[in-house]
Parts: sequence; C-alpha cells; structure tokens
Amino acid sequence: MTSSFLNWLPQTPMLSGREPGHTIGLRAGYYAATFPRCMSDSRPIGVFDSGIGGLTVVKALRDLLPNEKIFYLGDTARVPYGGKSASTVERYSLEIADILIEENAKIVVVACNTASSVALRKLEEHLPVPVTGVIRPGARAAIAATQNHRIGVIGTRATIKSGAYERELRSLNPDVQISSRACPLLVPLIEEGWLEDKLTDRVIARYLESLVHEGIDTLVLGCTHYPLLTEAISRAAGNAVKLVDSAHNCAAAVQELLDQQGLHAPSRNSAGLEVALTDAPDNFLRVAREALELEIGEVQLRDVLQSTSTL
Repeated sequence: MTSSFLNWLPQTPMLSGREPGHTIGLRAGYYAATFPRCMSDSRPIGVFDSGIGGLTVVKALRDLLPNEKIFYLGDTARVPYGGKSASTVERYSLEIADILIEENAKIVVVACNTASSVALRKLEEHLPVPVTGVIRPGARAAIAATQNHRIGVIGTRATIKSGAYERELRSLNPDVQISSRACPLLVPLIEEGWLEDKLTDRVIARYLESLVHEGIDTLVLGCTHYPLLTEAISRAAGNAVKLVDSAHNCAAAVQELLDQQGLHAPSRNSAGLEVALTDAPDNFLRVAREALELEIGEVQLRDVLQSTSTL
C-alpha cells in the first residue's frame, strides 16, 4: 500500500516554528481497518533517527504535545545514514522501527530526512501503526512560504541524491524552481558542538553561496540536525530568506495525526521521555541536552537483537 491516497488530511504549513501547520503521511486505511478509533491512547510516540539529531523533533514534540510519552531511539552504532545506500538505509530503518513497535509505540515518527526520503514507503507497508516523516511537512511549508517560487534545500548527500524534496515540491507546484545542496560537513560540526564558531560560519557560507546567488527566498533545512544551526544559517542566508524547520513541521504533522486518529494521550497522562541508543552516546548528547534544554535521564543501550542495558 502506498501513500499516494493519503492526502486527505488538512494542510496548513508551519515555518521554522513560527506559524502553525499540519501535514501527514500514514497508512490511514490500513490502520483504521486494523485498530478501532479510540478517544485517547496512553502509549508512547515512537521516534527514531540515525543518531541524536532527531532530538530536535523530540524537543518540538515536547513543546507542542507536553502530555505525550515519547520513546526515542537513535541508531548511533550506524550513524550517519547520509552516506549509505538506499537499500541499507531502508534495512536499518525497518530494524529500528521494529524495536519501537516492541516498545508499544502508537505511531512511528521518522525523525531523519535520509530515512524519510528513501524508506518511508517501506515503513508504511511494514508497520502496523501510522507512520510520518519529515519530507512532506517540510515541502508543504516551503511552498506556503515562498513568494518568488525559488526554494533552496540543504541536507545530507543521501537526502539530496534521493530527490525526495524535489519530487514533493513539484507535486505541489510544478513551476517551482529548486536549488539543492548536499552539506556533509554540517552534521560533524554540530556533533562537535561548534554551533557558534567562525569555522562553522565559513562552512555554511560556502555551502549557501550558490543558493543565495540563485535568488532563493525560502530554504528547507533538510536534516533534523540543522535546526541547531538556525542562527548561523540565518546569518549566511540573509534576512530575506525564510527558513523551513523540518523538526517543527514534523511535530505539527504528528499533532494532526493524533487529532485525526483519536490517539492523543489522556489529559492526566504521566508524560515522559525515554531515550535509547544503539551505541554509547558521544559528545552530541551533551550538546543536545544543553542546546535543546531537554531533560534526558538514564540512556538505554539497545542493539537490533533487542539486548538491553542502562548507561
């Protein structure tokens, strides 16, 4: 079953966390036929990423849906996904998503642009719960934001190579002009914690130079790490360029999904955040804690065979 018929949800995009917006991609027909609609659901929202960058999505979810439990799984043993083949990313995504299902997740949020770009359809076909990614929300927000129909997209090599944003943007507006740029150095700089550093500013300026020269007025941050560099990217892009934040738009999509499926947690639900990784956390977990102001307790260590320990 594909997601081509899943456009029945209302769509009002959201720009960099400043304007409300909703979009979604899910196996609505399958889910509705398999699970009865309920008024509330206390099970956790399952979120995964290739590493810890998806914690930007978790932060947005916590801000927007403070009553929900969240189980986050970062595949730190195999990060980054951005330089791997599509078939490998698909296999990894299915393995990680299966762990979330075993954690009783009521929905699965693919908080990774690379996995969303190449594995979302397979996840929709494979999983018994609704699935949403970050590509469609970001594309719809960009179309709503642009005034001159010139949109820039930055992301990992795999995301840019997949052409997922281009396809989604052109499905919404065939006349849009798209300039894409892979930015492979940004994730390592973020994971080192160099968020406000002259070297990071120079790298960003180098990556964005051609996009700005082409006259874009909207820039999609096509990696969930990138919201941590919003200020630096804004400096390089200039005030005339609107930034579309995939993390905030994904959170808005999750809210719409919960509304549509009656899956919101009960009003007195004991919300919380559990974080699990497939390898010991590195420096970026500290960066995420400090930059995102997330309260992260003990971090569980998982592998794809489901052995568990506590860090």
